[in-house]
Amino acid sequence: MKFEVTILGSSSATPIFNRNPSSQVLNINERLYLIDCGEGTQQQMLHFGVKASRIDNIFISHLHGDHYLGLLGLLSSMHLNGRTKPLNLFAPAPLKEIIDVQLKYSETVLQYPINYVFTVPDKANIIFDNQDIVVESIPLDHRIDCTGFLFRQKKRNRKLLKDKLEEFNVPIEYYTALKKGVDYIAPDGTVYKNETLTSAPEEPKSYAYCSDTIYSETYFSQISNVDLLYHESTFLNDMLERAQSTYHTTALQAGQVALKTNAKKLLLGHFSARYKTLNELLDEAKTVFPDTELAVEGKTFVIEY
Repeated sequence: MKFEVTILGSSSATPIFNRNPSSQVLNINERLYLIDCGEGTQQQMLHFGVKASRIDNIFISHLHGDHYLGLLGLLSSMHLNGRTKPLNLFAPAPLKEIIDVQLKYSETVLQYPINYVFTVPDKANIIFDNQDIVVESIPLDHRIDCTGFLFRQKKRNRKLLKDKLEEFNVPIEYYTALKKGVDYIAPDGTVYKNETLTSAPEEPKSYAYCSDTIYSETYFSQISNVDLLYHESTFLNDMLERAQSTYHTTALQAGQVALKTNAKKLLLGHFSARYKTLNELLDEAKTVFPDTELAVEGKTFVIEY
């Protein structure tokens, strides 16, 4: 089952040095989930082969422009390209007013409905649930209301072993029960243990997207033991005072978050425009948490632990 994230934008407030503001797309079992939509996201999607028509769910962390100013253009393009299926938008409540005003004064009526799910900034909530995953909002501590998002796979059924089913002449009507872990009892009373006829599914995977936030341990328990943690790392730690005054995190602190929450892997992102190259941020985080990578635009990270 596919579970991977492709980085579309990794810059903070402004696009610079060929880095675009925050955006990424999560592919779970060939369903695409867009996380934040900074300026230039459409161009990045075209550049990296991400089809907007495959996106049915968009998650916006907060209403600073570098996280949503690309959204209106994307919604408009979906409209112009003939989209009619509904779009689910998970975001702070004021975003609806912003979108409505834009549509009002451009005299545009979208051909498709937008289903809004408003995030609550001070409480973790399950905001999405389908056959593959559950998504929770993560309350963060930023200058304005902001949430991250935790994506967790649901546990899959056991996998049938076709050769064993044929060998023991197991009727097809028992397959559903076998997938759920039930043993098979043959007509002659012979018991075939479930582990003989099936194999265990892959362990469910998880991805935590921690957008803009000051260093805070308030959300650590919620994201503990994630397979992949994306965490903002706007500054080097020699600018800790600046990070604190702007409610951001340093690369060193991001490494500390990963270490204290027992993450398996850390991605750094949301880089300040003051850094032309990013190796210093990577090196700093690695002093605390070695399994760290940069959220380089266009790179896909497969979650395979």
